[in-house]
Amino acid sequence: MKKILILNTGGTISMSEDQTTGKVSPTDSNPIGIGGNLFSYMGDLYVEDLYHLASPQITEREVLGIKNRIEEAVKEGYNGIVITHGTDTLEETAYYLELTLNIDIPVVVTGAMRSSNEIGADGLANLRSSLVVATSEDSCDKGVLVVMNDEVHTATYVTKTHTTNVATFQTPTFGPIGLVSKNEVIYFQKLVREEHYNVNTVGKKVYLLKAYAGMGDELINAVLKLGADGLVIEALGAGNLPPKTVSAIRECIKNDMPVVFVSRAFNGVTQDVYDYEGGGKRFQQDGVIFTTGLSGQKARIKLMILLEAAIPRERLRELF
Repeated sequence: MKKILILNTGGTISMSEDQTTGKVSPTDSNPIGIGGNLFSYMGDLYVEDLYHLASPQITEREVLGIKNRIEEAVKEGYNGIVITHGTDTLEETAYYLELTLNIDIPVVVTGAMRSSNEIGADGLANLRSSLVVATSEDSCDKGVLVVMNDEVHTATYVTKTHTTNVATFQTPTFGPIGLVSKNEVIYFQKLVREEHYNVNTVGKKVYLLKAYAGMGDELINAVLKLGADGLVIEALGAGNLPPKTVSAIRECIKNDMPVVFVSRAFNGVTQDVYDYEGGGKRFQQDGVIFTTGLSGQKARIKLMILLEAAIPRERLRELF
């Protein structure tokens, strides 16, 4: 039988609903740890409570701790890892692990949209699907996977799309790479490009801003004055900004602060198409880095990791 480590970090999957008030909060005993006994037939399962935090409380420091624990688990002979996590920042933790782990055993991140005692609770169902994925030989060398609602997504492109729906995790443009069917996982896509960076520190300050009509230079200048190490902007369309931001962007680049553009649009990629004041073509000529398919929060994680890994500035454009 496969030796599988279930790492609990907290989130709705480990919480219960108060039947009187309806509020959802952590409980003294983790229901996932108790319910996990139902799946002992699926492998040699070990459950460990690494953290007991709601996902908005998880910082880069905790995510680095998850990464370090997984690397220890590989040395301890585990054949697969399942991480339970709150859904609000699940995609960021998953992508951080994707970029910093260089292992071939399955690593699966899952969560729940409904607490353990709500009608239609999805936590145990998602845990079961995650164990199906983690124990499958076909899941090796697939990178970090997010499993929710019987779908398998890559950590690189998956995102939370709905505040409450159990089908909230989707991959815009590309779709899931696999489905969980009964007792097996069926893959029909593969992440073509994988990349890994050696990171053992936290501390780089990378900020994320969202563009809007009439945006000026105030927020960008504030980020520069804060001593930021990098800036990601969810730009308009394919990578454009209002003209009043141009001088501030140039000042950031002049001060050797990398500036990365993603699109605030839900689907598609950024491109340096438009040649006008505030257009993507001119920003690219000024030194702005454009991404391919990453969301703002994913681009922030990637830029932070590249800076922590001391990647030379001249290579950042190529790696995005």
